Amino acid sequence: MGDEQRNLDRRTVTVIGAGSFGSALASVAAANGHSVTLVARRQDVVDEINTAHRNERYLPGVNLDPHLVATTGHDAVWDSDLVLLAVPSHAMRETCRRIHTSLTPRAVVVHATKGLETGSRLRMSDVIFQELPELERRRLAILTGPSHAEEVSRGMPTTLVVASLSRGAAEYVQDALMNRALRLYTNPDVIGSELGGALKNIIALGCGISDGLLFGDNARAAIMTRGLVEIARLGVRLGAAYSTFSGLTGVGDLIVTCTSRHSRNWNTGYLLGKGVSLQEALDRVGMAVEGIRTTQVALELATQVQAPMPIASAIGDILFHGKSPGDAVGDLMGRTRTHEMEEYVQDSTASWEYE
Repeated sequence: MGDEQRNLDRRTVTVIGAGSFGSALASVAAANGHSVTLVARRQDVVDEINTAHRNERYLPGVNLDPHLVATTGHDAVWDSDLVLLAVPSHAMRETCRRIHTSLTPRAVVVHATKGLETGSRLRMSDVIFQELPELERRRLAILTGPSHAEEVSRGMPTTLVVASLSRGAAEYVQDALMNRALRLYTNPDVIGSELGGALKNIIALGCGISDGLLFGDNARAAIMTRGLVEIARLGVRLGAAYSTFSGLTGVGDLIVTCTSRHSRNWNTGYLLGKGVSLQEALDRVGMAVEGIRTTQVALELATQVQAPMPIASAIGDILFHGKSPGDAVGDLMGRTRTHEMEEYVQDSTASWEYE
């Protein structure tokens, strides 16, 4: 892609997934002057977007760009320059199967899903490559970083990361979406960027549980700090660059997800800390909570690569084994003493595989 002249003019963009983030990104792309189609599952959502320029279920009170067009047809990706996948992790494989025959060879595909696939334990990029075997590796990018859709859709200042093996693909997405309110940085570390965005949801669940138990700021700071250690520990053993986790898709995303009431994962944890059952908490939140599945997959991966994750393990005991939040915290705090610098991670850096 490095040989191609980047076209900064109007592009044809298809966004699949009309949840909060997909709708926000589609509106941003339309406001940037591109021809944008948003693919939704439900006809009532399509009708509301096309007639009222709103998506009240996922972005209440937000006016979407009036040039945005919605449809239920996945064949909208035909002849698209940029295809953005903003679906939950459990829907990624089926979504790729639906667009497989319509995707053109020139399209750049970017996903904005912060999760891991259960069963296979795969990152979303691996799922995409399995289901879209004709897609060149240099034409896939990942969009991640600290971002609440509610704020993106209202034009509040936000920074994101576009990660890709290809500098050209990363900069293509950067040029398409960046504006005065949304700033995008590029990064060649696909593994670290995906894992940072997924694993921070586990720690956000933990912070929500802590806040629900009224443990205060000290406990939240401890969970976030030591949680970042666990994220980096697992990430590096899975091939990520350690330095990635000190950036927007590591520390940045961790801060925004662990401290805001916009966060679905924090809200779910908060309800669990208040004694609400997991199913009731999920019903109250009403949207996909990626941290639940991610906790299960991360603990399986941690066992596989022998990466201790005591905070994630404690959260897993609450989610999957019926342990009370109070007992889980007691067991976590009562572990054998250790040093904060109990391990040194050999730093590694990522570089562009394609220009």
